Amino acid sequence: MKIESISLLNYRNLADVNISFSPGINCFIGSNGMGKTNLLDAVYYLSFCKSAVTVVDGSNIMHDEPFFMLQGRYLSDSGMNDEVSCGMKRGDKKQFKKNGKAYERLSDHIGTIPLVMISPADNELIAGGSEERRRFMDVVISQYDKEYLNALIRYNRALQQRNVMLRAEYEPDSEMMSLIEDMMVVEANTIYEGRKRFIEELVPVFNRFHEAITGGGENVGLRYRSHMNDDTLGELLMLSRADDRHLGYTSKGVHRDELVMHLNGYPIKKEGSQGQNKSYLVSLKLAQFDFLNRKGGETPLLLLDDIFDKLDSKRVEQIVGLVAGESFGQIFITDVNREHIDGILEKIDKQYRLFDVQRGCVELLKENNA
Repeated sequence: MKIESISLLNYRNLADVNISFSPGINCFIGSNGMGKTNLLDAVYYLSFCKSAVTVVDGSNIMHDEPFFMLQGRYLSDSGMNDEVSCGMKRGDKKQFKKNGKAYERLSDHIGTIPLVMISPADNELIAGGSEERRRFMDVVISQYDKEYLNALIRYNRALQQRNVMLRAEYEPDSEMMSLIEDMMVVEANTIYEGRKRFIEELVPVFNRFHEAITGGGENVGLRYRSHMNDDTLGELLMLSRADDRHLGYTSKGVHRDELVMHLNGYPIKKEGSQGQNKSYLVSLKLAQFDFLNRKGGETPLLLLDDIFDKLDSKRVEQIVGLVAGESFGQIFITDVNREHIDGILEKIDKQYRLFDVQRGCVELLKENNA
């Protein structure tokens, strides 16, 4: 999959931008706050129907403007052209369209344009709570497995219903509680098996990328932990009803799953330096790309937002060498350093375009169509 061009109106600090992309590498340079990340976020938005920067859709509308509009033209690996657009007026719901036809459900669009983004925000995978790591698993699996995505939606809906009953002033009806729990069990089995298979397949690829980037000098671990590793969810929910009633929420289930990350036998959250954490996360995201590339029908887009910060030159060189390989398709890179970008482009035998981003304006500086 490749995005051939994008048009933006009033998206964050990008007032009116139209860009044609290289099918190879697209680099964006500029000082912090100029709009580089916003541009990549617009590409992300057209894949996931939401921003990677904020959960509030209205925050993506430029200040003092009534709406934003995004439009992207795509070329599939099989040669098919598609146009995807999104518009939102302040105070209204956003609307997504593919080739002029509006989606009835936004979830129907997920996976149509596979994408992997590596950015400084990924550090929350290590520093943040377990919900960040569950979201990582869900975002990957949902891009190629619609059954998993639908099970996740139904499970969360049933979970909310159970929590409402647990917090009610009156004693919950046991038959209704059992019915809701049965719904959770069915969907949880799909989610658990999907996450378990995903991590089992991801780990060896993750280890391979990490060894290539670091030279193999660090021992890393990645493990999936779930209540369902030892018991069925039905049994767990039944046994925890009284305690959950006291707590006011559901304490057992796949919504409490964890992705355990280790470095040299210790939790990376406590052990890793900034460079080690970044190497771990880049390896994890490149493994995600490899996984989606094998599972899906389209080569994912790869977005690299300021990823070379905190890494030594040797690790940067290794990462550049990896993404320049034939298995990676269209790539987007942002950086504040022109010399840094020029050095990268000199080592890559791919078509590229280099853009300058200043105060929300984007200008093509250089291209190589060889």
